[in-house]
Amino acid sequence: MTKKLSFSYSKMGMYKECPQKYKFRYIHMLPEQPKYYFAFGSALHEVMEYVYNPQNAAFPTMEQALAFFKKHWDSTSFDQKGYATMEKEMLGYEEGCRIIRAYYGKHGSSLVHPLSVEMKSTLDMDGLSLISILDRIDYLGEGRVKILDYKTGKTIQREPDQLMMYQKVAESSPAVLNLVQALDPSVTQIKVEQMCFYHLPSLQELSFERSSDKEMYEFWQRVLGVADDIRAGKFEPTPSESKCRWCDYRNICPVFTGKEYDGPSGWGAKNPAPVSAPEQLPKSDDEVLSEKIDRLGEITAEEKKLRQEIVALMNQLGYQRQYATKYQAELKTRKKLTFSDKQKVVEFLRKAHLLQKTLVPTQSRIEALLSDGSVDENLKAQLLALGQEEKIEDIEISEAN
Repeated sequence: MTKKLSFSYSKMGMYKECPQKYKFRYIHMLPEQPKYYFAFGSALHEVMEYVYNPQNAAFPTMEQALAFFKKHWDSTSFDQKGYATMEKEMLGYEEGCRIIRAYYGKHGSSLVHPLSVEMKSTLDMDGLSLISILDRIDYLGEGRVKILDYKTGKTIQREPDQLMMYQKVAESSPAVLNLVQALDPSVTQIKVEQMCFYHLPSLQELSFERSSDKEMYEFWQRVLGVADDIRAGKFEPTPSESKCRWCDYRNICPVFTGKEYDGPSGWGAKNPAPVSAPEQLPKSDDEVLSEKIDRLGEITAEEKKLRQEIVALMNQLGYQRQYATKYQAELKTRKKLTFSDKQKVVEFLRKAHLLQKTLVPTQSRIEALLSDGSVDENLKAQLLALGQEEKIEDIEISEAN
C-alpha cells in the first residue's frame, strides 16, 4: 500500500518554485533561516485568533489585544524572528501595534464570533494527506460558509491555487461539516459562498468568486501531478537570479557546488554550517538604487521624528540652546504663511498687476513677493492679510565648540 504523501498549499508552492529547494526542506528536512515577515505575520495571526476565539464569551479589549501581542512578540529575540537589528524589530512591533489599534477602530464595535479560527484540517484523499490551516470560517447559514485569510505583506493579489485549495478543503473536510452541523443539524453538504483575503496593514478585504467545477478539476489534476513528481523523486533545480539570490540552501545546492548534497539530514541537523551564511550574488543597479531610496526614506522619517521630539523637550525645559557631547542644538522659530483661499489671492495678484511676477502662483512664489523690493509696501500688507501666519519651530544642529 502506497504511503500517503503529506501535502499542503505551501509545499506545492515551494515545489513549483524549485523542486531542489523542496528536497532540502522536506526530504532532507533542513530548516530555513528565520524570516522577519513570517514572524510578523505569525504574531498578527495569533492576535486575530485571540480576538475571535469562539471559546471566549466576551471579546478582548484593544488594550488586552495589545498586551497579548506584546507578550507573543517578546517571547523571541530579534534575530530569532529574522530581523537584522533590534531597531528594525522595534519598527515591526510598532507597526503591529498600529495595525491592532486601527483594526479595533474599524471593527471593535461590531465583532462577531466566527465558526472557527486557525482551524487545522487534515484531509485524506487521492493518496494525499492534505494539511491546511483556515484562518477564519464564518457561517452564512444553509450550509454556506465564508473563508477569510489574513494577509500581512506590503500588497495582496489573487492567488488562484491557494483559493482553490481552501475551497477544496472546506467543502470536503468532515471537520468543517461537523462544526456546521453543530449549529445546523440539517446540513449535509458545505458550500463555500465567499473567499476573502483581508489585508491587515490597510484594513482592506478582497473578495473572490468560488471556482467552477471545471476549474476545480483542473486544479486538482495539477495537485496530483505535483504529488506524482515528488513521489518519483523529480527534484531537478530550476535556478534563476531572483530565486537563488536569497535561497538559504544556495551554498549546498548542486547548481553551485556541482555535486549532490550528502551532509546531515533530519530535524537533528539544525542549520548545518554550509547553510548559515549563504553567498550573496552581486546586486543589480536597480536593486542598489531601491535599497538606497528605502534607506533614505527611513532616515528622513527618523530625522523628522527626532526633530519633533527635541523641539518638544526644549520647549518643555525652556531651553533655547542645548549642548550634547558632540553636537549642539539651537531652537529656531520662523513664520510660515498659508493661503487657504487661492482664488482670492490670484484675483488680488491680477488686479495688483503682480501675477506676472509669480509665473505660477505657488506658495513659495507668493511668499517671495513679500520680500521683493519692487513691490509696493501697501500691496504687500494687503497680500499678507489674505494669508494666515503659522509659527514653525525647528532646531539647527551644529558641532559643539
